[in-house]
Order: sequence, then C-alpha cells, then structure tokens
Amino acid sequence: MTNTDPKKIEEILERGVSEIIVKDDLRKKLLSGKKIRLYLGVDPTGTALHLGHAFVLWKLKQFADLGHEVILLIGDFTAKIGDPTGKDATRVPLTDKQIKENFRDYKKQASKILNFSQVKIKYNSAWLSKLKFEDILKLSSNFTVQQMLHREMFDKRMKEGAPINQTEFMYPLMQGYDSVAMDVDLEVGGNDQMFNMLAGRTLQKIYNNKDKDILTTKLLLGTDGRKMSKTYDNAIYLNDSPQDMFGKVMSIKDELIEEYIDLCTYLDPHDIHQVQNPRDQKALLAKEIVKIYHGENEAQRAEDEFNKMFRDKEMPSDIEIFETDKAMYPILDLLCDSRLVSSKNEAKRLVEGGGVYIDKERVEDWKKEIVLKNGMVVQAGKRRFTKIKLT
Repeated sequence: MTNTDPKKIEEILERGVSEIIVKDDLRKKLLSGKKIRLYLGVDPTGTALHLGHAFVLWKLKQFADLGHEVILLIGDFTAKIGDPTGKDATRVPLTDKQIKENFRDYKKQASKILNFSQVKIKYNSAWLSKLKFEDILKLSSNFTVQQMLHREMFDKRMKEGAPINQTEFMYPLMQGYDSVAMDVDLEVGGNDQMFNMLAGRTLQKIYNNKDKDILTTKLLLGTDGRKMSKTYDNAIYLNDSPQDMFGKVMSIKDELIEEYIDLCTYLDPHDIHQVQNPRDQKALLAKEIVKIYHGENEAQRAEDEFNKMFRDKEMPSDIEIFETDKAMYPILDLLCDSRLVSSKNEAKRLVEGGGVYIDKERVEDWKKEIVLKNGMVVQAGKRRFTKIKLT
C-alpha cells in the first residue's frame, strides 16, 4: 500500500501544477492506496540542469516518497531527432556518444533531488529501435496531418515558410508510444509538453485500453522574466556555486518572487510576505534555495559573502587566481582567458555595458590593452572576479 495522506496528495496536485488530466481521476487513484506507475521523459540534449528542470524532478520525488513506481525515461532514441517544442528551426541531431555523456552529467545533478534507489531508469531505444515499418505506419494512422499541424510551432513555421522535417512530425508519436511500451498510469512534465503527452494518452487508450492521466507543471521564468535559457544568460543552474546561486536569485525581478517561492522551495508564501522589503524577501528565498542544493552552512556563507560585496562594498573573500607571464593583455582576451566570460562577444558586450573593472576602475574601451600588475583584480559583472599573478 502507498501513503494516502490527503495533505501530501493535495500538495502534489496543487503546488506548481499547471494542469491535470483528469484531476479527479488521479486524486481517486492516489487516495485508493493502489500503486500507480508514472514517468517523466527527458531528452538529454544538454548537460546543465537549471531550477526550471528541477521542479518537475521534485514532483517525481513526491510520488516516489508516497511509494509509487516512478520511472525516469531517458529519450536516447528521441534525442536523436529532437523535440520541436518551442523551436523555430529544426534541431541538430545528437550522436549516441553525446547523449551518453549528457545523461551522465544529468544524472549527477538530478541526484541532488532524486534518490535513484527509488526511481527506475529506462531508455526508449529499448522499444522504439525495434519498431518495424509496419508498426510505424499503424502508429501514424491514429493521427491526422491536421492534428500535427495544429501544434503552435509547426503553424508558426508554416506561416514563415520555414521547413518542418518528417522526423519532427513523428516526434509526438514516438513520445506517445513510450506510454504504451511502459503501460503507465500517469505522465509528468512541463506544460510545454502537453501536446506530446496527449498523444501518449490517445495511444495508451488505443493500445492498452487504459486512461493515462497527465500532470503538467508550470514553467519557471529566468531571472530577467524571459524563458529560463542558457541563450539569455538568465538561468540558475544546479551546479552553480553557492555564491553564484545566491547572487542570481537576488537578481530576479521582484514580480517573480512568489513564483520562485512556489516552484523552487517548500516555504510558505505567507511567511515570506510577512517581510515587506522585496530585497529581504529575496534574501530569504536565496538562502533557502542554496540550502536545498548545497546545505545550510554553504547557504549562510553565501549570504555573508553577498552582504560583504553588495552591502558593505568589500571584495569577496576567495578570488580565483589567473597566472600569466604576459606583461600586456588585450582586455577581451584577458576576460576570456581568465574564464570570467565564455566568449569575446560576451566580453565586448560587458565592456560596452560598463560592467568591467580593473582595480575598481571601469574599463570603457573594449580595444584597450591592459598593463598587468601582480595582485591586480579584474571584475566582470557584479559577481565575477579574478586576481592576476605574474609568473
């Protein structure tokens, strides 16, 4: 028997949830004490998990803690095609080697949330690679071209004259077939996956005569209010250092505080709202998030370091050392080689935006060559520092 605590079940069904199909049906199953089989499917197309990815993993943990059968499905087959959701252009397919490497990093980060002794890992190549052409034709016959074109991103591309690959057309069918192959009762995912999840609900009814429920979670916005993405440099990653994680949370827009409380913590919003100042609300939020992923001691240290830098205007306690034997260094090269930025384009934008300092003096010319001195401190943005050591 599973845990049927009504309070815990309502927490699963309410907090951070976008939509449930069918909510009453799922609630009855959970209250009955019967173990259900559910899954989250992930295509390991990248290596870094951010807080937006984390929330749906916390949902899996809640189900696992109640005693249900939880599956983390690795889309090693579907990742070679790429989900077209939200994409204006066709994805570049991944190789088997890339997929394997990406998942190794993914699992390490996901372990901050999931206990993999409670969660099964499966790979959809186990069944999708075995489908014959006859099977694929049968699978395709359950949907119309009009249904596929109803997808928002396909409709957008059609209007813009952009190409849609046949393989992308097949993606919802393959993801849908995952539900059939594992014979699941429930699929969990972000609300941008609803179309694919509904395809699975349709196929599960046709193939296994079972009504698969669907639970979608809200999508967490990035620090600047746009979609959380590496492209926008607005993501808070699970492998960020405690100091970076704390600082990034402090930088979120004030109107996102409640959303971050709801999706990133188990704090009671009422307790946060007892604090009037948004800056202090974010400090409580940041400390809680860092505590979840790095522990209480690191959370306290991150808060102290943040206050030292931004309230007391002091240098951070620990600054990375950049060793070099050069006496002169173009500023863009210096920022890149010291790993304060990831590209010269980013370095140029940072200089032009007034975000680069040498010993607290702003660098205003991105073409400038810096005369290096031992112990010189280079600052990029608000939180990135390095100290020069001449060799």
